[in-house]
Order: sequence, then C-alpha cells, then structure tokens
Amino acid sequence: MAESIHDVQRRITSTKATRQITAAMHMVSTAKLNKIQKQAVGYQDYVSKVKAVVMHLSQSHLLDNSSSSLQSNRPVKKTAYLVITSDRGMVGSYNSSVLRDANAFIKERTPNPDDYMVLAVGGTGADFYKHRGVNVAYEYRGVSDVPEFNEVREIVKTVTTMFNNEVFDELFVCYNHFVNRISSRFRAEKMLPVDGEALSTDAANDTKTTPLTAEYDTEPSEEGVLQVVLPQYAESLVYGAILDAKTAEHASSTNAMQSATDNADDLIATLQLHYNRARQAAITTEITEITGGQEALNN
Repeated sequence: MAESIHDVQRRITSTKATRQITAAMHMVSTAKLNKIQKQAVGYQDYVSKVKAVVMHLSQSHLLDNSSSSLQSNRPVKKTAYLVITSDRGMVGSYNSSVLRDANAFIKERTPNPDDYMVLAVGGTGADFYKHRGVNVAYEYRGVSDVPEFNEVREIVKTVTTMFNNEVFDELFVCYNHFVNRISSRFRAEKMLPVDGEALSTDAANDTKTTPLTAEYDTEPSEEGVLQVVLPQYAESLVYGAILDAKTAEHASSTNAMQSATDNADDLIATLQLHYNRARQAAITTEITEITGGQEALNN
C-alpha cells in the first residue's frame, strides 16, 4: 500500500509541474495575442486605404490598359498556393486545420500535382508538403510572433519575381482567418495577377467605398502611379494574411494551453482523491494491526 501511495504522490508532483508549464505558456500566448490584436487593428486602417485607392483606380479604368507585370493575365499553366502555418507545435488544431482545408482547396482547383506548387510560410507546412513529395518551390521560416511589415517585403519580392519570371501564372494565399478568441475560419484569396475587373466589382458592391464621380489626374503618369500602388497592394495582402494567421495561431495556442491546464487540474484532483483514499486505507490497516496486536497481548 505504501508503494501505491508513493506512486500516486509522484504522479501528482509530476502533473503539478506540467501544469505550471502550461499555465505559464498560456500567459505568454495571451500576451502575444493581445499585442498582435492591437497591431492588427491599426493595420486595418492602412489596408482599407490602400484597397480603396486601388478600387478607385479600377473604377476609373486606369487598370484596364495597365502594363504592370502584376496584372499579367496569361494562360494558367501552373498555379501556386502560398500556405501559411506556424513554425512550432502546441497550437492546438491550428496547423492540422489549415493544412486539411488547404489540401481540399488545392485538390478541388488543381487535381493534377504537376499543375501546382506550394510556397510555404511556416516550418510545419513546409515539412508537411515536403514529406508528401509536393513541389515546395519556396519556404520561409521564422516569422516573428508579432510580425513587422518589413518581414513581408522579402516574401513579396520573391513571390512577385517568380510570377514575373513565369514560374507560376496565378497565386492563392491560404491561411486561417481569426474570427474571435475561440474560433478561426479558413480563407483562400487570389493575390496574383491583380484582377482589375474583380476590383471594380468589389468597389461597386462595397458600401464603404465612395462612388467615383470624376476622373483622376495622375503625376508623374498613370504607369508611374500603378508601379507604386500595385506593389503596395500586393504587400498589404500578404502582410494582412500573415498578421491574420498569426493572430489565429496565438488564439489557438492560448486555448490549447488553457485546455491543458484545466485537464491538469482535473487530473490532480482525481489523483489527490486516490491518494487520500489510499492513505486512509493504509491508516485503517495500521490501526487494525495495532488493535489486533493489543488484543493478542491481552489474551
């Protein structure tokens, strides 16, 4: 019985140590989530302005005759999917969810593996596709917990260069969109080529976009403006997706660590009950033995 008590006590000690780790990680994830949410709110103001400008340019038909390489609508021979995952584990079902939905989206659009490639942001996604023999044409690891805008420039530069060199003909960004602290939703958005027609439709349907009633006078030229605005628009799409995905990642990590902490509390309570029962049984046995021995002496 003593050995049983010792084993239970050892498990309680071990579980309490694990609980301390998960509780600390929950606090860290919560702090990261609060920080990135504040940054995301500020960024939304910027991206809404950039999108409004591009929508107005599209409404004014400046994009119709543009020679910008980002608008190159050529026959689609190869499709690229920029899949955003995390670099680490302990984020609950975050990675498995985005990879499952991304695979379903890829399979639906391009059933033939020779017709697509994967651009992986995050080590989990890169390793996942490599192990399955998928063509991973580019990978980026080590995205900050609260990514800065300058981090994305390298990704955008590489992606746009590959597009201009006709390594692929269209690009979709696949990631988990942060809905709230307990849920996220998969998104797949077309990034390249920039579709002027779709932007015009979005502008017409967007009640927040002021209807265009006049033409633009551009300096130094229409092409000069587009050469600046369209890359910024592409950067805003990628950075917004990464920021959104990181927010969903931290929320998933927070929930996973909270769940692990709660499970540890439940296990400790159960083990403590077993320990108390075992201890009580041991004491009862000792008392019984003492009483029996006393009665034997008296006889």
